[in-house]
Amino acid sequence: MAGEILDNRGRGEAGWSWPPIHPEGRKFGLIIAAAALVFAFLAWETLAWPLAFLTVGVLAFFRDPQRVVPQGDDMVVAPADGLITLIAQVPAPPELQMDDGPESPGMGTQPVTRVSIFMSVFDVHINRSPIAGTVRRVVYIPGKFLNADLDKASEDNERQHFLVDRQDGTKIGFTQIAGLVARRIVPFVKPGDIVGAGQRVGLIRFGSRVDIYLPAGTEPMVLKGQKTIAGETIIAMIGKSPVLEGVRL
Repeated sequence: MAGEILDNRGRGEAGWSWPPIHPEGRKFGLIIAAAALVFAFLAWETLAWPLAFLTVGVLAFFRDPQRVVPQGDDMVVAPADGLITLIAQVPAPPELQMDDGPESPGMGTQPVTRVSIFMSVFDVHINRSPIAGTVRRVVYIPGKFLNADLDKASEDNERQHFLVDRQDGTKIGFTQIAGLVARRIVPFVKPGDIVGAGQRVGLIRFGSRVDIYLPAGTEPMVLKGQKTIAGETIIAMIGKSPVLEGVRL
């Protein structure tokens, strides 16, 4: 049940259930399912069966499972399900650097750590806020549809930037990036909205990558090649700079 408190001492109830389908995906599923039924009625099974399987695939793509979000003042949770493919020291995008006035500064021009999460078509594509705070900025940038696994996709591809400001002034930016298949980025929030850590903030239809820009003095607690779960995997602890290594087995 949404809003239920669970802890590491056994409080709360847990169990598996079919994940709901996000409303953005229901219309696509219904259209394809209707086409499959029409072809089945006409006895065109060579078209009906593939469309039936496609219906299941589309509904699975838009699944929206509940997540148990860790609670802690300094936790930064993953904004996306997927595979960490890039970790680099780079300046934040210009749209996140700039100030909106003395009371709404951006992330500045100094290099920060960017963690890139690549989402395959098998991952959940609902994206979530990494921290609790106020949405200061939502900026959509049209662009290309290159392979989202490429580093230059951060600058060339169609994308949408978010800047979230914690109550103490700590800012985290993250960016939804379209890819080869993705053709629509859908936001659920707007500037001025107050969000909780792990709250749904948008999706990318059929793709493909989310970049998160950590504040200065904060390093990731995840490694390249690691899988993340949006709203559950702890990406970093604000103000902490651990040195971690992993071994591929």
